[in-house]
Amino acid sequence: MRVKIIKPKEELLKPKRLKVCAYARVSTDSLKQEDSLVNQSETYEKLIKTNPDYEFVGVFADQGISGYSEKRPAFQSMIERAKQGEIDLIITKSVSRFARNTVTVLKVARELKGLGIGIFFEEQNINTLSGDGEMMLAVLSSFAQEESRSMSENNKWTIKKKFERGEVLINTTRFMGYGKDEYGDLIIDQEQAKIVRRIFDMYLGGFGVFKIAAQLNKENIPSLTGGKWHESTVRGMLVNEKYKGDCILQKTFTPENRRNSTVRNNGELQSYYIEENHPAIVSKEDWDRVQQILQKRKEQRRIGADGPDKYKNRYPLSGMLICPHCGKNLRRRQVHNKKIEWWCSTYMQEGKSTCKGVKISDEEAAKQNITEPTVIEEVKIDGKKYYGYTRKTDYDKGIRNQPNTPENKNGSLLPRVNRPRRTAIKL
Repeated sequence: MRVKIIKPKEELLKPKRLKVCAYARVSTDSLKQEDSLVNQSETYEKLIKTNPDYEFVGVFADQGISGYSEKRPAFQSMIERAKQGEIDLIITKSVSRFARNTVTVLKVARELKGLGIGIFFEEQNINTLSGDGEMMLAVLSSFAQEESRSMSENNKWTIKKKFERGEVLINTTRFMGYGKDEYGDLIIDQEQAKIVRRIFDMYLGGFGVFKIAAQLNKENIPSLTGGKWHESTVRGMLVNEKYKGDCILQKTFTPENRRNSTVRNNGELQSYYIEENHPAIVSKEDWDRVQQILQKRKEQRRIGADGPDKYKNRYPLSGMLICPHCGKNLRRRQVHNKKIEWWCSTYMQEGKSTCKGVKISDEEAAKQNITEPTVIEEVKIDGKKYYGYTRKTDYDKGIRNQPNTPENKNGSLLPRVNRPRRTAIKL
């Protein structure tokens, strides 16, 4: 018997270089924090490239995003590349820089550990691939979360004290008509103020918010964000007291059990009203007249009413017509030549990218003598629209009335055949 020894390949004996990246994050967009982010990125790149056991993959950095959010572009890109096998080790400064949420830290650490990918936290000297790494990580991430909560409470207290002193905190990047001077005080932007005054004048002249938005879009006048005008945008400007020179502080607040989201302050917290805080764009008299018209129209439409009678007596078809695509009600609109139509409310508010919607003239819908919630379906043949009307109770059972086309003049009631199953529409 002869034994032949096969020597191992030398290149396989060499330890494999780890594919290493770094993650950095700062929570604000200030220049100071931007410099910090640049310095962190340069330091990590140098650290990884000078280690012969490491192969530099890159530095992933997020700026101006809270550690509580998982919607961090660089963070998500890093995790995705790790899952694809492009990263073996992630280096980050601390647990709080990686994430402020204990659940997020542990979830990501466990998921990556299952793939053999480690996370090294410099300040705490923790490697998630080590035996006691996860236990230490759970404790430290809990401290990071509590520290963040404490900082948030301190910030709230500071803001409250500023409000009590009458110090106004306004972000003018999303507030048309004003800018700030070198001292941080509000000053009128004359070009934007022309649009603001025009909106108030149009409303006082009898235009509704829908018509105002449509007219501004027709003239290609950009909104403050550069996009199209919407009813909600126009209405929000008409009720904004800042245009008459006053200011309400603490309009919204962040509830204890919710982060990164605000709700309107309806009396839960103390608010502060400051008169003559800054130069006015519209007179107090015009602003007050606009509020009176808004309130009158609101009462006419019974907006804010409670209970089942909320939509009664507004219009005969109010709350009766339903879009087959999204399940929302059709809303009454006056279009060109004072013609009345009913449009899908989702289509009106969010556009055809969300719901392709349905439209029907008030005259056409009134012919059907509709007395209960009805789903309106439309088809177009040779440029002409035909409609099918199905009671919602029947529609939910899979039964529908075919549109009254030339081929189906009677619009007979037929069961749904070879039609994808729909989720019942909720009103």
